[in-house]
Amino acid sequence: MKFGTSGLRGLSMDLTGRASALYAMAFGKYLLQSNKAAKGDVILIGRDFRESSPEIAGNCAGALASLGFKVLDCGPVPTPALALYGLERKAACLMVTGSHIPADRNGIKFYRPDGEIDKADEAAITRFAAEIEASGEAVVSAPAAVEDHSAPCLQLFFERNAALLPAGAFLGMKIGIYQHSTVARDLMVDILAHYGAEIVALGRSETFIPVDTEAVSEETIALLKSWASTHGLDAIVSTDGDGDRPLVADETGTPLRGDLLGLISANFLGAGTVVTPVTSNSGIEAAGSFRVVRTRVGSPFVIAGMEEAVSAGKDLVMGFEANGGLLTATPFDINGHSVRALPTRDCFLPMLATLSLAAIRKEPLSIVAASYKLPFAAADRLENFPVETSAALMTYLRGSDANLTEFLQPIGEVGSKSDIDGLRVTLRDGRIIHFRPSGNAPEMRCYVEAEGEAAALELLNAGLTRIKRWAEAR
Repeated sequence: MKFGTSGLRGLSMDLTGRASALYAMAFGKYLLQSNKAAKGDVILIGRDFRESSPEIAGNCAGALASLGFKVLDCGPVPTPALALYGLERKAACLMVTGSHIPADRNGIKFYRPDGEIDKADEAAITRFAAEIEASGEAVVSAPAAVEDHSAPCLQLFFERNAALLPAGAFLGMKIGIYQHSTVARDLMVDILAHYGAEIVALGRSETFIPVDTEAVSEETIALLKSWASTHGLDAIVSTDGDGDRPLVADETGTPLRGDLLGLISANFLGAGTVVTPVTSNSGIEAAGSFRVVRTRVGSPFVIAGMEEAVSAGKDLVMGFEANGGLLTATPFDINGHSVRALPTRDCFLPMLATLSLAAIRKEPLSIVAASYKLPFAAADRLENFPVETSAALMTYLRGSDANLTEFLQPIGEVGSKSDIDGLRVTLRDGRIIHFRPSGNAPEMRCYVEAEGEAAALELLNAGLTRIKRWAEAR
């Protein structure tokens, strides 16, 4: 188990029981000793629909209760809803979720009373866990009695999203909702119906299905295209397992890039500063009147970038990731309301902003997306790719210019490179290819950009093939 780009992750069978209780206890001790919380304070716990999540949530509740905290159970709720409720109550939170990673894995996201933890917090929690282990201190993992606060948690988040657009904003639109096993599935129905959309519920599953909105699988795309055609839909929306990453597909069932959703949201909000990882589309800087700050991949880095902007006196500060998750660091005036900052990934605002733009323009989503004229970007991953092999590949590529040149020789000539997160190479012909090990799972990711879809997909396939052949030759 380790902290990745967003939260603690590991195999479900390793997290259940004492291990999850250990990290919850370490988090609790960190809150107490850093004076971020006191005994008797409330801590909220939410979870996704993975089979292991209720047990892990119970283990965490028991450990936190043993330290003197009052634990409130928010049940299966979207991560941004839990985070918003935590900010409202000035309470720390734990979200038990593996997000989009395979069903045999799980994780825990931690929130201080003032928001998502950062990398320094992660290091401190890890240190406290090691100290508890070394001391032999008892770790309570038996579930504790908790109060159910799922209703007020969901209601607060519904009210936030129900105020973002004018009444009837989606009248005349027929929108499919791919519900699968996301905790946001019922809330999506409620919010889109609130704005007058005709809803078609699709693909609800009681078995957990991992949906990665940054690298949508061919199977998922086939489903989306079939549903769009069968039902005559204007759009299809969905999210990942814990509801913090949006998926929006156009009238043909083709998913829109997450960074395009973020860009549309930045214009919708009238942002002054936009913080986004290096993996987001290179055309974003020229697509708005805002200042762009690039970071490493992961919400902690985006949050740090937003905090630096706020500290420098910037207003209207927001961020987004290439997966479409949107974060706000300052309040924004939207539809006559001041909407409080929510510095954690949210799938609902980018979803609503994008659908609203199509409704206002009275144009199909495919036309709206094409109007931004961004370089075509694509991404995919090699699953079950050993972490050790990923590390060896990155060491090799960074080892010398000759190594990188040899690796890319079948693909193109190196023009320039960036080592902010992984290795991002701009080829002499202007195409971009970016190799990056996942921070959450044994996966190797590849991101590309090119002038057109065919060229981008060809480059993506070439990159993934080159990775596989290198690994096989080791």
